[in-house]
Amino acid sequence: MKPEDRLIVALDVDTEEKAVKLVETLKNDVKFFKVGLELFSSCGPAIVKKIKETGCEVFLDLKFHDIPNTAAKASRVAARSGVYMFNVHALGGYDMMKAAVEACTDEAKKLKIEKPKVLAVTILTSMDEKALKKTGIDDNMENQVLRLARLAKEAGIDGVIASPMEVKMIRQALGADFLIVTPGVRTASAEVDDQKRTATPEEAVISGADFIVVGRPVTEAKDPVKAVKGIL
Repeated sequence: MKPEDRLIVALDVDTEEKAVKLVETLKNDVKFFKVGLELFSSCGPAIVKKIKETGCEVFLDLKFHDIPNTAAKASRVAARSGVYMFNVHALGGYDMMKAAVEACTDEAKKLKIEKPKVLAVTILTSMDEKALKKTGIDDNMENQVLRLARLAKEAGIDGVIASPMEVKMIRQALGADFLIVTPGVRTASAEVDDQKRTATPEEAVISGADFIVVGRPVTEAKDPVKAVKGIL
């Protein structure tokens, strides 16, 4: 894969104007943009259409986590919107993940469009071992992430969202065809912000990540284009 085929820029902004401006500024170097809770809550599904109109692709990062029926219906809507990929929470369980994948696949087939990639979030990159234990999970981070990744694959999920610290382990255990999208990526000079398990772009890709997600180091940079070119 070329560097530009791996980079996803997170549009962590709160208005359509800011998001579209960033996309227009970066679209010559960036193919994929992530729409998360802040932007989607502000703009709704229309922002996905706006981004796609620029010729770029969307990673819809809403982390569906609900009963299987609700997750399945949300997945149908995501498929209809034409996003390249979207995600669910692996902690929603096998039945929920399986229902989401099946609904997405069925909807794409009905519409005769390419099925979006369905990914599962393992453990958020803002969490460390201490935070994990506070939730009542006593196993260590690596075991818990790998357990959830295996469950996701069994449910038919295309890949996982996992921190750079677990990429190599997941790749070795689940094979080359299982997608790994890695947030918590920071350049060597960037602040880690609220992320706990981070790595540089080079480290993440060498470990086996298919895609890396970078937000604030780009969106808050004085020169976003320069920041992107440095990452690439």
